[in-house]
Amino acid sequence: MSTLPEPSVPSGTPVTDPAKRVLPPNPKAAAIVALSFTALLYLVELVDAILPMRLDQAGIHSRELSGLDGVLWAPLLHAGWSHLFSNTVPVLVFGFLAMAAGIGRWAMVTAIIWVLSGLGVWLVGPSNAVTVGASGLAFGWLAFLLVRGIFNRAFGQILVAVVLLGVWSGMLWGLLPGNPGISWQGHLFGALSGVFAAWLVARADKAKKATAGGTGNLAV
Repeated sequence: MSTLPEPSVPSGTPVTDPAKRVLPPNPKAAAIVALSFTALLYLVELVDAILPMRLDQAGIHSRELSGLDGVLWAPLLHAGWSHLFSNTVPVLVFGFLAMAAGIGRWAMVTAIIWVLSGLGVWLVGPSNAVTVGASGLAFGWLAFLLVRGIFNRAFGQILVAVVLLGVWSGMLWGLLPGNPGISWQGHLFGALSGVFAAWLVARADKAKKATAGGTGNLAV
């Protein structure tokens, strides 16, 4: 084994912190992922509309053990085309921007929001109702985007968050109860899960930086 000094960065070369990126490192790949996921939602809704399968019943049945597996399927299901249309743009935009740290990191963040928001709905959602829709994911990605800049102390990300908040500020009303047929529980737990995911990501990035900073030399 031998040790090698850390490679030096040529003078004048900008150093970009991956954690502080605003756009995905590979925008084309990120766009394909966001479009593919959205296309999957449309395919599922098309199958549900054509075949008499009642796929919506596979959503989350709150506090019923038999409905717990709906946590896995609910974000893929929608209560009709209008429901899906209303979620399309937020899913595309927020999903794409959430890939700023890479598609792998996005998959982890999405999994956290997907599972935790679903479990929250299962615990406190309305009785005798089935909860479906990707809006929990959309709220989770939005919350992730709104707070990541604060955790990372990244001006660019904070600026993007301000723009998103200005454009989609009306979505925040979806966090409050009062609209019949709308799962404010899914929106609320989605947003909380997004904040939690942003905190976990920032903590992991700080730990990685601390480890890299203390290494000094590279052992091979």
